[in-house]
Amino acid sequence: MVRATFAGFTTALSALQANQKRLDITGQNLANMNTVGYTRQQLDVSSLNFTKPTGHYSSDPMANVGFGVAMTGVSQIRDPYLDIQYRLQMSKSSYSDSMQTSLDSLAAILDETNVSGIRQAFDDIQSTLTSMQDPAKVNDPIYESELRTRMQQLTNLLNSSSKDISQAIKNEYTKLDGTGSSENGYVDEVNDILRQIGDLNRQIKTNELVGQSALELKDERNVLLDELAGYLPIEVTYYKDEAHDGIDANGQTDTDDAKSEIYDLDKNGNIIGKKEWPDDLRVELVYTDGNNVTQKITLINGTEGKGSENYGSLKVQADQDDPTKASVSFTGAGKTTPDCSFGYDSASGKPSTNQLSGGSIASSLDMLVQDGTGTSVRGYQYYMNKLDTLARTFAEVINKCNTDHKGDALLTAQPNGGNITAANIGLSSDWVAGNIHIASDGDSTNGAILDMLASMKNTHTDLDNNSFADFANHVSTILANDSYNNTNSLKTNVTVLNGIQNSRDSLSGVSLDEEASNMMSYISAYNAASRLMTTLDEALDTLINGTGVVGR
Repeated sequence: MVRATFAGFTTALSALQANQKRLDITGQNLANMNTVGYTRQQLDVSSLNFTKPTGHYSSDPMANVGFGVAMTGVSQIRDPYLDIQYRLQMSKSSYSDSMQTSLDSLAAILDETNVSGIRQAFDDIQSTLTSMQDPAKVNDPIYESELRTRMQQLTNLLNSSSKDISQAIKNEYTKLDGTGSSENGYVDEVNDILRQIGDLNRQIKTNELVGQSALELKDERNVLLDELAGYLPIEVTYYKDEAHDGIDANGQTDTDDAKSEIYDLDKNGNIIGKKEWPDDLRVELVYTDGNNVTQKITLINGTEGKGSENYGSLKVQADQDDPTKASVSFTGAGKTTPDCSFGYDSASGKPSTNQLSGGSIASSLDMLVQDGTGTSVRGYQYYMNKLDTLARTFAEVINKCNTDHKGDALLTAQPNGGNITAANIGLSSDWVAGNIHIASDGDSTNGAILDMLASMKNTHTDLDNNSFADFANHVSTILANDSYNNTNSLKTNVTVLNGIQNSRDSLSGVSLDEEASNMMSYISAYNAASRLMTTLDEALDTLINGTGVVGR
C-alpha cells in the first residue's frame, strides 16, 4: 500500500522550515560577529518518527523514518571545560598583572639603575670622609659643612623613599576600597558583579520556564563570570534546584518521590515523560585554610531565596591610618555574618592563614599585608622595613663613632625624637645650628672621622652582612629579582590564557568563513527540500490523474 498522501509534503515542509531557521541563525551569528561576549548559536534538531504528531499519517505503525525533522530549540556552542580553564587562568594572570603594577611602583622608588639615589649618597659621604682624614681638616668648617650637606642629602632621600612607599601603600588600599578615588575599588566591583549575576540567574530561569530564549542573557552572564574570575578564584557549576534534582528528603535517588522530581509519572508510578526544567548556576569562592585544605564559599546560589538572598558580598576592613592591616571579609549567599576573611588577622596580629590562589584582590592583600616572613611574597612592608633598618643602623653607627670620641649624636629622629626610621631620620638640630661638631677629642684629632670612614666600608650584621652602600644595592637587587620572576610568570600566564581564549573563540566565536560555508550548505538543503516538494507534487499528480479509473 502506498504511503499516506501528504506525509511526504510534511517531511519536505519541516526540512524547509528547519533550513530557513538555520539561515536565520546564521544571519544572527554574522550580525553579532563583533559583539563582545556573543556566543555562536546553532539550531537543535531531532528526527521525527511515529511517536510524533506526523506519525498519524503513517500507514505502517512500524515505520519510524521518513517523517521529517523537528526543531527542538536554539543553543549556544560552548565547551564547559574551556570555560573552567579560562577562568582559572584568568585568576592567575590577574594576580600576576596586579602584582607587577605594584612592583613597578616600588621600582620607581628603589631602582637606582638609571638615577643617583641612596647608594650614591653613601658613596658621596664616604668620599667626603676620605677627604677629611687629614687631622687639619677635621675642624675645618668648610669640610664639616660639606659632610653635613652629604648627610642631609642622604636623610632626605630616605625620608622621600619612605614617603613614596607610604603613598604606594595608600594607593594599593585605594585599589581595594576605592577610598579617595572617583572609581569603584575591587571589592565594590565584585559586589556589583555578584548582584548582576544573581539578578541574571532569576531572569534567565524565568524566561526559560515560559519557553523563551535567554541566550543573550547567558552571554551577559558569561562575560560577568569571566570578569569575576579576574578578581577571585571561582568555581562555576550548573545544577537543578532541590525540587527537581532527583533526590528525595532522605537523600535517596531510587524512590518514587525522587523520580517524580525529574519525570512525569502515571498513577502506577510508571515514567511517561521527562520534566524540562532549566539549570541554576552556582558560583563558589575557592581558597585554602590554615591546614592547606581546600574550602569553598558559595557567593551565588542560583535563584534561591528572595531579593538579594541568592548572592553574597565582600567588605573591606582596615585601620584608615594603617592600610597594611587591611582585610577583606566574605559573606556567602543567604548569610548575614561573614564566613571568613583574608589579609590581616587582627586576632593574631599576623596575615590570615586563609589564602586565595589568585585574583587581583589577593595580589593587593599580599602586597599590603605580607612582609616576607614565612612566605615568598615580599610586600610593601618588607621594603619599608629594609629602609628603616638601613636608616636606624646608619644613625646608630655614625652616632657611636662620634660619641666614642666624646662628641654628640649627629643623627636623630625628627622632629620629636624616638626610634629612628627612614621616615623620620634627620640631622640633629644642634649640628645644623653649629652648636655641636665632629668630635676631635680623644686619642687622635681625626679618630671620629677614621671610625666613620671604616664603618662606611665595613659590613654590618643588621644589614645582612653588607656595607651601607651595598645594602642599598642588595635591596634593589631583591626587588629586581621579584619583578623579574613575576614578569616571567605574567608572560607565561598570559600566553596560556591567550591560548585558551583562542580555543574558546575557535569554538564559540563567529567565523566569517565558517558561517559562509554553512549558508551554502543550508541553502543547498533548502533547495533540495523545495525540489522534494515539487517531486512529490508530480507523484501526486500521477497518482490522481493516472490511476483509479478502471479500463483507462
